[in-house]
Amino acid sequence: MPDPMTPAPERLSPRKARRIALAAQGFADRLPPGEPTARHLVRVLDRVGLVQIDSVNVLSRSHYLPFFSRLGPYDRAILDRLTHGRRRRLFEYWGHEASFIPLEQQPNLRWRMARAARGEGIYGGLAGFAADRPDYVSAVLKEIRERGPLTASELSEGGKASGAWWGWSDGKRALEFLFWAGEITVADRRNFERVYDVPERVLPPQIVGAPTPDDAAAQRALLATAIRAMGVATFSDLRDYFRLPLADAKARVREMVEEGSLVPAEVQGWKQEAYLDPAARAPRLKDRAALLSPFDSLVWERPRAERLFGFRYRLEIYTPSEKRLYGYYVLPFLLDERIVARICLKADRQAGVLRGNATHLEEGADAGETAERLAGELLRMADWLGLGEVVVEPSGDLAEPLRQSLARP
Repeated sequence: MPDPMTPAPERLSPRKARRIALAAQGFADRLPPGEPTARHLVRVLDRVGLVQIDSVNVLSRSHYLPFFSRLGPYDRAILDRLTHGRRRRLFEYWGHEASFIPLEQQPNLRWRMARAARGEGIYGGLAGFAADRPDYVSAVLKEIRERGPLTASELSEGGKASGAWWGWSDGKRALEFLFWAGEITVADRRNFERVYDVPERVLPPQIVGAPTPDDAAAQRALLATAIRAMGVATFSDLRDYFRLPLADAKARVREMVEEGSLVPAEVQGWKQEAYLDPAARAPRLKDRAALLSPFDSLVWERPRAERLFGFRYRLEIYTPSEKRLYGYYVLPFLLDERIVARICLKADRQAGVLRGNATHLEEGADAGETAERLAGELLRMADWLGLGEVVVEPSGDLAEPLRQSLARP
């Protein structure tokens, strides 16, 4: 017998669920009428909740791409000021992997920092290193306090890089443990290398001095951000957005259903129960086209992308080249409400060329329309990246239609 206290689930069609998800991620918002400003980037951040950081730079650093996908060409220096400037709006920490996260969320992640300091929820080797060498870790923290900001290579006793742990030195391991534990934070990046300092010299005083919520309240706040950013989501989707521990996520989701901040839902064709943002909307999307980073929050959870779009997507960066199906760095192409193609892209900076190394059409998509719209996005991206030409290699079933579209004046 159903529990009379549990609300009946709201039933959604796959199309409505897809529209809700796209609107929640900011794809239903109007494009800026002119050059995007910091206000427009902050609006995107309010939608997505955080942006993932990744070191791969074959096209562009991944954290720049979600803003291009939602706003079009913008000045990347604006985002640099939001992430590392004196008036920063973001800080770097472990959210969905390494992420840029709005400053206001820092208190809501202190439970993760406290657990990391106890060796919980972090890589076992890192926890073991800190447990085995507490005096060394304390000495590294003391040096950061006295001499920071510093990179790992600038530590006076950083040690040499070794083959294990991505070639990290002892100093880098100590810094990463202290970063997990919240004892230090990232003040800047130099050539993408982290520059560490203590939080009170990096974060605004109102953030450092903000009260620390209890674990449950903080986790509910993170889940509230996640459901606003997704609109409709399964339990695994919700948990994955900020990588919450299983037991904690189960308890918090149950509490949020009871208080009404999560609405139970059923999506036709989804095997798992879903949850709906009470404020979710489902506008129809028209005339939207976007190339998506592999680390974009719309597609970073691959099972969710398959549920929403019927789009099976795997990152092949670490796949041997002869075994790759689609390419090294493949971007899905969103057209209106569907993912209609995927293209392997590389910014050949020396030649000044944006290269499409392989281009594939998704089943049921119109090749002519897709090629025409994709050509326009590639030209915009090339211009944004300071590249003078788009070159499409003859690999994939959409390559020739795309080449023809690019050749038209």
